[in-house]
Amino acid sequence: MFEIWETSEPARLISDAGSLKVALEKVDTMCRLRHDQALAHIGEAAAEEGYHFEIRDQGGRALARLTYVPDTSRAYQSVVVEELHGGDSA
Repeated sequence: MFEIWETSEPARLISDAGSLKVALEKVDTMCRLRHDQALAHIGEAAAEEGYHFEIRDQGGRALARLTYVPDTSRAYQSVVVEELHGGDSA
């Protein structure tokens, strides 16, 4: 079991996930949401500082951290590279 946290102030639990793959997909979804919000000029001050996410294990230990700063000059690009999903790089 994994927990997905947004650790920007105030920190909040976003969701949980049964696998690391699902946890990564949920973090990517949150980053896409923040990108869309930045395009709509919602939460502009936070967008400039970036958004901070963590994937934690059942014991609350951070396994992965990500800071995402939306780049509204281009379309959203996934923050999760295929190798992290366990995909083939052939």
